[in-house]
Amino acid sequence: MRIIGPSEVHSALDFPSLVESLRQAFRSGCTVPLRHHHNVPVPGAPDATLLLMPAWQTGQHIGVKMVTVFPSNAERSLPSVMGIYVLLDGKTGEPRALIDGPALTLRRTAAASALAASYLARPDCERLLVVGTGALAPHLVEAHASVRPIRNVLVWGRNFEKAAKLAHRLDRRNLKVAATEDLAAAVRGAHIITCATLSTEPLVLGQWLPLGVHVDLVGGFTPQMREADDEAIRRARVFVDTREGALKEAGDIVQPLASGVLAESDVAGDLFELCRGTRAGRRYHDQITLFKSVGTALEDLAAAQLAFERAR
Repeated sequence: MRIIGPSEVHSALDFPSLVESLRQAFRSGCTVPLRHHHNVPVPGAPDATLLLMPAWQTGQHIGVKMVTVFPSNAERSLPSVMGIYVLLDGKTGEPRALIDGPALTLRRTAAASALAASYLARPDCERLLVVGTGALAPHLVEAHASVRPIRNVLVWGRNFEKAAKLAHRLDRRNLKVAATEDLAAAVRGAHIITCATLSTEPLVLGQWLPLGVHVDLVGGFTPQMREADDEAIRRARVFVDTREGALKEAGDIVQPLASGVLAESDVAGDLFELCRGTRAGRRYHDQITLFKSVGTALEDLAAAQLAFERAR
């Protein structure tokens, strides 16, 4: 059994290759039982979450990701999300690889956003706004830049010092990255907005959205979490990674559904439909598009298979 650590995962999963692997996985499909989602009390801190996510392709591989999310870990200078991925032989059940869960999750999550953007963002997008300064933020920059000609990036976070440090780390000759304290102005000037936070209150307001922008909501994974407000939902053509997951778990979808702002029929498509060509993505230049992801074990399995093949 191979043990594939973080550096190997990052090396194996370059975004052009991973985005195409995900595209093929959504086209072909696999068996994905509903993931287990458990709240775990933490004394003196917000509840943690335990996620168990299985998936398999008959006769090929079985995979299970075990993930914990501890929102209070930031106070301990620890990642909020941790876990492992186990890849098994689909014919014998033999363990084939134990893969670093956080690295795999970071790469496949960002790749899923880039996959959606390849259908929903304008081909000429050059300005990216990143809302959030966590571990996922640099991967989202790299992923979006792999599918669109991103040249300028603004980073906004509740802690400006963190945003400035991240911007300094990512800034390079062909990609100008800077921090901003003015979220409204940054939204108004963006071509793509990608949000990766644990916010329970909307950060991106629909009244700020410029025509033609693509909004990528990544962070919220429970019905209580919210990164964009109702007006953003009203103004946008809404897509999700999977209907089953997003309509049950994503606050940015669940809350507007409950209030009547959004109907299930208003969700224009998911990644299966976009990748298979059964639903059109962006229809015209000035259209506002919005993609909400909560993650699916299909993405983990596709990423794990690619990492395993390249690690060998």
